[in-house]
Amino acid sequence: MNEFTTACPRNCYSTCSFKVTLKDGQLTSIESHKDNLATTEGPCLKGLSYIERVYSPDRILYPLKKEVNGNFSRVSWEEAVSVISEKLISLKNDHGAKSVLYYCGSGTKGLLNSVSTNFWKLYGGCTTTYGDLCWPSGLEATRLMLGENKHNSPWDLENAGTIIFWGKNAAETNIHQMVFADRVKANDGKVIVIDPRRTQTSERADLLIQPRPGTDGALALAIANLIIEKKNTDEQFIRKYVHGYDEFREMVKKYDTELVSEITDVPPEYIVRVAEIISRKKPVTICGGFGMQRYSNSGQTMRAIISILAITGNIGKPGAGWQFANLQSHIFDEVKDPVASFPPEKESDGIRVSISTAELGKGILESKDPGLKMAWIERGNPVTQNPETHTVLEALRSLDLIIVVEQFMTDTAMEADIILPAKSMFEQSDVINAYWHPYIQLKQKVIDPPGEVKPESEIYYYLAKAIGLTDGELEGSIPLPGDGNIDNFLEEKLKPFPELSLNRLKAGPVIAPGTEDIAWKDLEFGTPSGKIELYSKETRKRWGLDELPVYTETIENIRRNSSPEYPLYMMTPNTKDRIHSQFNNIEMIKQVSPEPVAQINPDDASKRSIEHGDMIRLFNERGELKVRSVLDYSLKQGCVSLTNGWWIAQGGTVNFLSFGRETDMGHGAAFHENLVEIEKVE
Repeated sequence: MNEFTTACPRNCYSTCSFKVTLKDGQLTSIESHKDNLATTEGPCLKGLSYIERVYSPDRILYPLKKEVNGNFSRVSWEEAVSVISEKLISLKNDHGAKSVLYYCGSGTKGLLNSVSTNFWKLYGGCTTTYGDLCWPSGLEATRLMLGENKHNSPWDLENAGTIIFWGKNAAETNIHQMVFADRVKANDGKVIVIDPRRTQTSERADLLIQPRPGTDGALALAIANLIIEKKNTDEQFIRKYVHGYDEFREMVKKYDTELVSEITDVPPEYIVRVAEIISRKKPVTICGGFGMQRYSNSGQTMRAIISILAITGNIGKPGAGWQFANLQSHIFDEVKDPVASFPPEKESDGIRVSISTAELGKGILESKDPGLKMAWIERGNPVTQNPETHTVLEALRSLDLIIVVEQFMTDTAMEADIILPAKSMFEQSDVINAYWHPYIQLKQKVIDPPGEVKPESEIYYYLAKAIGLTDGELEGSIPLPGDGNIDNFLEEKLKPFPELSLNRLKAGPVIAPGTEDIAWKDLEFGTPSGKIELYSKETRKRWGLDELPVYTETIENIRRNSSPEYPLYMMTPNTKDRIHSQFNNIEMIKQVSPEPVAQINPDDASKRSIEHGDMIRLFNERGELKVRSVLDYSLKQGCVSLTNGWWIAQGGTVNFLSFGRETDMGHGAAFHENLVEIEKVE
């Protein structure tokens, strides 16, 4: 029996460390690793399901090729590589390298992911995407206000007097964070949740505020206005470290409590109560969720929320600050906030960065000079997860050849001409960082890949050789097959950091060199003024938005689009049972999450003669879904909630109803902004 240290590489806030046990060459157990102070309680249900995921009978173990009848049949690696390489060569000769789309999601983190981009550079280029589905408007808002994306170490949270989970359901999406929140509660601190849903997190809170979706910016400005009116600001902190306070103070006067109550549907006394708690129970930490920055006004919303911390002096101190993205462990990145900084039409090494991730389907269809002929898709499931599923499907089906690297037959894999089997996290070593805690970790190889599965780095190596590249040309960019070569590749990446080595990381996680336990303790900010910028000229110059974090209504909302056709906000939150579209095909997970259901407030259901358990139709002009209803007063009236990540084969993706539009800054996807109607299916 052997025990190994490893870490979860999924795109998850926690990035847990854990130990795995091997018996007779088989994974037998997954347990917590106490050396990671952020995740001492161990893996979640998804993490515990990894053993089933690795050995699932549904896993793709061999290259597959689509036949004329639409079915897939097994082919050899030689045939698969031959078909792909011949197509790459002919496309490059006839149309240019940019006729190939390289699309990568964020399903797996690791330094070896750089091999993918290295291959496309060596090929001569490609077309790829800019922006991100996840968090770029929040990244950009934070950068504009504070200069960079970092925050206090996770365990510092227990020093807070007040924690605000703003649009965040940590009890499901960042379960270890709740350990520190519970300690704050036990210490007579306060926990506030701001969310249109009554979530598992709010069940452990002192106060729940339920605003109308997309109005969080107005709520934040009303709270700031009250704090200023009551003279509860930190005037000394403002004078030394805040830029643009006078302009901000004048601007927020128009966000009086009564007006904002009407905008947000939050009773005035609750707005007052939040302002009072922030003023009295310091220090204050606000944990911002990713979901609420997927609206068309979300960048300015995030700036407005951060402004509360700035005017109360809750930055640069223990127990205080803005917890959104902690990129202090991103020591290997040349640019810390790449998804927020990519402009359209950027080109480097022949790679054309020209398609907005938020508008993927439209971008594929409209690409010219050259138009797109082929797509290579890895680490993602864009058919399910990108806005406007119908348009994404149309776009993919317009191409000559689609290659998908996958472990399971996802909706995107179903569209492929060739599927190449992907490794699991246990089948190749890699080094990963995180974006909540500051650890560098080794995702250690513990078993060999089953069947004919090859790690992606090997796939690229054999493909590079097939298109005529030599080992000399690949050196430093694409490692030769073999565990020793992978270790050498990773050690080379670690060389600039004497504190790090593969042997050291095999023992457990290591805090990234240069990490600040208390972010901005020196109160020096990387902004043009060197201060926290409530007034940002760069916001106007770069994004065409107001220098101040003013509130504007979302593009799609029941007040601006007061159509009786679609009177409900469709919310598509994450769930503890999946990481977006991953894990719900695993039997362990299906036991607790067997089918998609729509949460509906009983008052909304009653108006439509819908009862608990009825099959209902959610629809708008973009599409429809048919799912079972769950009547629940915990959901704000006027909203319907359906978790994202369901495959079409499992009952339909929520993105049949979403629209591809960008956020106000950062090139994010504003696909949480959807109006729908519901009706009972007879």
